[in-house]
Amino acid sequence: MAAKSTMASLVLLMALLLSCSGMSGAARLLEEVAPQEEYPHPAVPELPKPELPPHPTVPELPEHPAVPELPKPELPPHPIVPELPKPEVPEHPEVPELPKPELPPHPAVPDLPKPEEPAHPTVPELPKPELPPHPSVPELPKPEVPEHPAVPELPKPEVPELPKPEVPEHPTVPELPHPDVPEVPKHELPPEPESHYPVPESKP
Repeated sequence: MAAKSTMASLVLLMALLLSCSGMSGAARLLEEVAPQEEYPHPAVPELPKPELPPHPTVPELPEHPAVPELPKPELPPHPIVPELPKPEVPEHPEVPELPKPELPPHPAVPDLPKPEEPAHPTVPELPKPELPPHPSVPELPKPEVPEHPAVPELPKPEVPELPKPEVPEHPTVPELPHPDVPEVPKHELPPEPESHYPVPESKP
């Protein structure tokens, strides 16, 4: 069965390769389009179909041998576990109540006299120091600034007028006739081959 599946997959791959090569050759011929009058299409010879070897015969496997049913083993019965006597738990001994100890009373703390705080000493007022008067600044005489020297007016130079250059006229270009372009015939493309592969589903 595995050999048959591999041979079938090889045959499908060969057919796909042949169809792809034929389509690529036809597409190249269609891309190189030229007028039929100047460049005629060359005749494409038909390729011979490849002869595939016959499928090898797979010998049939013998049937599975019958497996005899094994006898079920007899298990011994579970042993009977004797019931053990419950152990007797001794009762908790009674704890006698202890007498509460008597605490002595708190000793009485005598009231201590408040200490007398000394009075704050009086700070004598210090006399304000007398500052000397500010010294008088004498007024300085203003310096005399010399006057700017008078600049004589210079006469304006006379600029001679330059003659305007004569520009030659543009030459007239004669109109050329438009050449007639022949219409290229449209070629029909062959239909696209059906793909044997499933289209992947888009994930959400």
